[in-house]
Amino acid sequence: MKRKFAATGLLSIAWVLSVTFVPNLPTITHGQVQQKQPSSVDKAAVARFEGRVKDYVKLRNQVKGKLPGLSKDSTPEQIESYRKNFEAALRAARTGAKPGDIFNHEGADYIRRTLKTEFKGRDRAELREIVFEAENETIPLRVNYRYPEAKELTEMPATLLLQLPQLPKEVKYRFVGRNMLLVDRDNNLIIDYMVNALP
Repeated sequence: MKRKFAATGLLSIAWVLSVTFVPNLPTITHGQVQQKQPSSVDKAAVARFEGRVKDYVKLRNQVKGKLPGLSKDSTPEQIESYRKNFEAALRAARTGAKPGDIFNHEGADYIRRTLKTEFKGRDRAELREIVFEAENETIPLRVNYRYPEAKELTEMPATLLLQLPQLPKEVKYRFVGRNMLLVDRDNNLIIDYMVNALP
């Protein structure tokens, strides 16, 4: 089961972009909706973080390209076998991977500051409430191991995703308690994690 963030409290992007005229209030247009621009130091840190994520994606695609492909008529058993083989091959290719390889100090620091700065008051309380409602805090944080499919996934709100470094389609952010994970979308492998991300 996937848990999605409520629209209340956390600003709805669709609402922001749809507001064009309200009597007695200034008009807001798409071009006027601006995000706070990071400093040059933060931009460099984000670029290096995104570069490390892209390096992972390049590796995982190389591994995936060596596996026998699935046909549209593949059985559930064949699909599960493919997933397990993909996971095992990727884990072997990342032997020695450890926490912080992607979420290094500067990347983790930027994300923690962003969460602390962008989510305050009611927004932060609501974000924490929803994160801690998910019954996934017992998941062991282990790089190169699979996020259990049976455990609940906490979806990121769109407003938060806009503030965080951008990820390729093959990778997703996930919360486990206050900790943030990078997870492979195809096989649920935990690529990296950072502790105490959520203030």
